[in-house]
Amino acid sequence: MITVTRLNGGAFALNPDLIERVEATPDTVIVLVDSTRYVVRERVEEITYRVREAKAAIIALSHSLDHAAQLSEQGAPPTHPSNPAPVLRVVTDNGDK
Repeated sequence: MITVTRLNGGAFALNPDLIERVEATPDTVIVLVDSTRYVVRERVEEITYRVREAKAAIIALSHSLDHAAQLSEQGAPPTHPSNPAPVLRVVTDNGDK
């Protein structure tokens, strides 16, 4: 999910997989695959950055889980330094953990 801000200041989370396109008209408009439109404060570049970061986090977590599973299959104990437990964290846009 990515967090975006409506023009009136209300923030909400949006599933980036449902975004069809993002337009600057001059306000930023996010158009979903079902044609729902959201006008937001963030610029197009910020939206694309957040989508890339969200997708990269999913790929990184998937890789980490896969790597841990492979090490486990090879017999490395779960607490061994070569087999650290994957960590799933929720990080907000303002950097809080």
